[in-house]
Amino acid sequence: MEALHLLDTEQRNPASSGIDRMSTLEMVTLINSEDHKCAEAVAKVLPEIAKSVDLIEAQLRKGGRLFYAGAGTSGRLGVLDAAECPPTYGVDPGLVVGLIAGGPSAFLKAVEGAEDSRELGKQDLMAHDFSEKDALVGIAASGRTPYVIGAMDYAREVGAPVMAITCCRDSAMSHHADVTMAPIPGPEVITGSSRMKSGTCQKLVLNMLSTCVMVKLGKVYGNLMVDVQATNEKLVDRSIRIVRTATGVDAEEAKQALEQSGFSCKTAIVMLLLGVGADQARQALEAADGRIAQAVQQAK
Repeated sequence: MEALHLLDTEQRNPASSGIDRMSTLEMVTLINSEDHKCAEAVAKVLPEIAKSVDLIEAQLRKGGRLFYAGAGTSGRLGVLDAAECPPTYGVDPGLVVGLIAGGPSAFLKAVEGAEDSRELGKQDLMAHDFSEKDALVGIAASGRTPYVIGAMDYAREVGAPVMAITCCRDSAMSHHADVTMAPIPGPEVITGSSRMKSGTCQKLVLNMLSTCVMVKLGKVYGNLMVDVQATNEKLVDRSIRIVRTATGVDAEEAKQALEQSGFSCKTAIVMLLLGVGADQARQALEAADGRIAQAVQQAK
């Protein structure tokens, strides 16, 4: 395994060598300038991201799940992305699972030594009955975290597709993955602080993975999050606006349709577009694999 001091994420950044003597405005200007490199780095690995999206979608369509495995910042970002999927897209909380070395308590406070165990990565997947139907994305800025590699090796052992997100060239993880997404944003403003540019790159990639998978699974109509769960007042209001935008009806009619559909935006939209009741709308959606556009087209 490559020595830590040789990794891309551990190099010193000449632009920030005097940051401790800069004014506040100079500091934030520098960080902003460095952050611009993140989107450029991610742009260079779009083909690998697209391939990963297709692999994940195929597994989910077979009844599988998406797992993220990481340690520290990388693990927290995976847990965050997983946690956002149910309220945004109305999926079961078990469909996208974020694993972090050291368990849930490590999200708030580091668990020393947990990331150094390959066995723990394997055990965490086994505890969730991970199988060949599932997909795993290992996340580590350094590309060498034993916990993540242990999880990746177990996933490959059972026959599941394995992907890696790292911010180092030709990392150890790349030799354990079917697809490696490796945006390289350059040395951090604070040497070795991979929660910064590396973390931003990882978050950008995770956003793409989960968003594109959910779009392909029919969780979006146009660019509207039509499977959003109306779990609070803000989301009830958003649901009404989504139905209005998709159908052109007024707020009262949209609210009535939502109430009749059990506050399912997708069902309410199909009801209004086809002029049918909730049961017929649900049947049309089921026949169209949950895709509104297809449900409407097939019914005409």
